[in-house]
Amino acid sequence: MSRTAFLFPGQGSQYVGMGKDLYDGSPQARELFDAADRLLDAPLSKICFEGPEEELRQTVNTQPAIFLHSIVLTRLMANAHGDMAAGHSLGEYSALVWSGALTFEDGLKLVRLRGRLMQQAGTERPGAMAAVVGLAPARVEEICVQASQDGVVQAANFNSPGQIVISGSVGGVRRAMGIARERGAKMVRELPVSGAFHSPLMEAAKRGLKEALEKTAIRDAAIPVYANVSAQPVQKADQIRRLLSEQLTSPVRWEETIRNMASAGASTFIEVGPGKVLQGLVKRIRGDALTQGVEKFTDISE
Repeated sequence: MSRTAFLFPGQGSQYVGMGKDLYDGSPQARELFDAADRLLDAPLSKICFEGPEEELRQTVNTQPAIFLHSIVLTRLMANAHGDMAAGHSLGEYSALVWSGALTFEDGLKLVRLRGRLMQQAGTERPGAMAAVVGLAPARVEEICVQASQDGVVQAANFNSPGQIVISGSVGGVRRAMGIARERGAKMVRELPVSGAFHSPLMEAAKRGLKEALEKTAIRDAAIPVYANVSAQPVQKADQIRRLLSEQLTSPVRWEETIRNMASAGASTFIEVGPGKVLQGLVKRIRGDALTQGVEKFTDISE
């Protein structure tokens, strides 16, 4: 039986102007954007719609902005049916709100805090991230072990076949980049990020987030949500809480997640939120999958 999976994007998919057409086209969207501004006591809508880009790119703003865009879209497509869900890093929170495990208000507060803690951790323990294209996961993990003599470095995102992101200290990441080039990587590129996400350098952020998660009401999810940490479906509240906490210092197992969703019957993958990054990754992981994006008001009103 053909099943549908909803996917929610993470940091890097943001752009100035995101969500403006939703705000202009729907009273329900307007209500949610205005509610987010009140809840955060910050002009998040204005930053989404008008920028400046530098401000939108700050992790503390990027994360709630993408989350808000995704959740507004889910509310406008209330009749859409999905059998399972997953989100890339930050997107996991959007997936959990859509699945009923978190409320919109709690999700928004958590992603704002997560963004602030990650930005702070990046300032206190500066790090780097780099994309490595054309090497097998096992080879990249070997390279990270070898490079760790020069500082912390580990695989952070297993995005698609041959596309892996590494993360850690500046010394460790740059050493790994050099070894990856020597080992024949097709491309090695440092990424413009404000911290070493999904690495041990996020330990302080993880502690702060864990405290907040312990105080947040989390319910069992109505549908399976595939967790970044395990690439497995979870629905139980206690598992969700633990995996969200572990996520900040653990790799995002995206390729494995999509393969596992496909094995569970997903043949259509719908990306809900800004950009088309996840649709591209799905196509590289499962060439036979149907992909679709819901990003603009016209995607819903057609």
